[in-house]
Amino acid sequence: MGRSRSWGLLGLLTLWCVLFLARPAFATPPLVLDDATSRVEAWPAVTVLSDPDGTLTLEQVLAARARFTVPEGASATLGLRKDVVWLHIPLQVAAASDGTWILDINYAALNRADVHLLLDDRLVQQRRLGNTQPLAERPFSSRSHALLLDLAPGQRAELLLRVQTQGGMILPITLNKPSAFHAAALQEQLLQGLLTGLGLCLLIYSLAQWASVREAMFLKYALLISGSLMFSVAQFGLGALYLWPGNLWMEQHTAAVAALVAATGTCLFVQDVLVGRQRRPVLSGLLFANATALLVTAAAYMLGWLHVHQVSWVVGTLGLTPALIGLPGAIARARRGDRVGWYFLAGWIGYFVCTFIMVSLIKGRLPANWWTLHSFQFGATLDMLLFMRVMTLRLQAIHQAAQQAALERDTLRSMALSDALTGLPNRRGLAQQLDLRLQQAAPGRLLALYLLDLDGFKDINDRHGHEVGDQVLVAVAERLRAQMRDGDLATRLGGDEFVVLADGLPDIGEAEAVGRRLVQAFAAPLLAGGVECRIGLTVGYVLAPLDGSDVRSLMRAADAAMYSGKQEGKNCVRRAAPQSPVTAR
Repeated sequence: MGRSRSWGLLGLLTLWCVLFLARPAFATPPLVLDDATSRVEAWPAVTVLSDPDGTLTLEQVLAARARFTVPEGASATLGLRKDVVWLHIPLQVAAASDGTWILDINYAALNRADVHLLLDDRLVQQRRLGNTQPLAERPFSSRSHALLLDLAPGQRAELLLRVQTQGGMILPITLNKPSAFHAAALQEQLLQGLLTGLGLCLLIYSLAQWASVREAMFLKYALLISGSLMFSVAQFGLGALYLWPGNLWMEQHTAAVAALVAATGTCLFVQDVLVGRQRRPVLSGLLFANATALLVTAAAYMLGWLHVHQVSWVVGTLGLTPALIGLPGAIARARRGDRVGWYFLAGWIGYFVCTFIMVSLIKGRLPANWWTLHSFQFGATLDMLLFMRVMTLRLQAIHQAAQQAALERDTLRSMALSDALTGLPNRRGLAQQLDLRLQQAAPGRLLALYLLDLDGFKDINDRHGHEVGDQVLVAVAERLRAQMRDGDLATRLGGDEFVVLADGLPDIGEAEAVGRRLVQAFAAPLLAGGVECRIGLTVGYVLAPLDGSDVRSLMRAADAAMYSGKQEGKNCVRRAAPQSPVTAR
């Protein structure tokens, strides 16, 4: 009985070994291509074989079928690797299908993929795809890498892809009906058009603002925008389609250089807006040094001194420096309720999340799908919009500071030229206005300078005190303002002396009439501090250019005329030239 069991187990083991060793090559179930499903994901059927030296021929690969294995890691990505990889995809075309299917590798940055279509180990179609192929030599003028397959209804076939690339080996491979392929391509073009258009609008706006206000932060933002925009254009295949078709150097170098430029712009932008050269010179210097290192790296890569993997390491380390340096300042601002701090924090959180997704995708830790493939582009767009809001707030702060400074200057100037009690121009303000108006005085456009002295003001001060006296002076100023014609000016020299300038007078008679109106305006009493006060005016005046054009001589003459009026009874108007007094009624 024991011997029978042993023979039975040996038989089962032998049968298992025979079945395992004799298993068919590429044992993965084939992809069924049925027209009812217009888009089929290929990765579930993919097996892979590493070719470290890149020397295996198609015949050698077919002979090594047993060495193909199911790919490890996330779907549709093999991570960062320097070896050549062969992919096998078995196909089964449904009998009801028309056999028209398009192979699509929807990752524009893939360098090279040699496609081999086999029927019964016989090569029936071979084509090279990838961004190292000039646009004119590609099967489709599309941003992705696509090929129309020679298939027939009911046919079993095998796809062998030899893949080689410098960056991440990201392989979102699908089999599509032409309608599904073109619909997906159109949707992607629409998305890229919207995001690229938005980036261009922000770039033009920032350059226009810089040209208008000459604020350096707009140029730094423009550098950031340019780098992000060019990275997206290169990464998603728009550059090869529209900007540099056939230029292999641009196709291989633009994305990495653009990423370095975007990181440089971020350094300088954070230095300007968040850190500030004057407030934190050490941190500012670190950011400037970091930006310099990024530009040096870009130059070394363009000269061929660095590999793209080294550039990726630099972007992944130095590119994070602006956030690390600026983070404490952003947190401090956010705690103070400053929206600039919150916008920076939101932008950096989005950047870290999207960068983590993109790096994980490139390293093979996250699957390649629509969201992960576009994650960095969405994060960059979010950053651009949030930083634009930061610039708006910064510009508002600059304008508010400028307005405040102008207001302070105007206040100081007003204080220097105005009387603190009445608000009328003071002696200095009078001198400034008199100089200007004397230049325009002419025989047909006379300038009258009236020197006014209050009659009875000393008695009010003595009887009611200086507080009431000050209120009387304020009330006098208000009554004088009410008598001014358009363009006339009332000023206070000091004490109870005022000066009124009236220009554009046609003759002496009009000047006399203005003087009489001034005197008559004070016929009614004033109310000051609840006290009814009666104040009169004695006015002495001169006319320019009839009585001269020198400020000092005119003031002396008006003072003399006013003094003469005081001596002869007050409450009158006197011109400096000898004439009879005009008494107000």
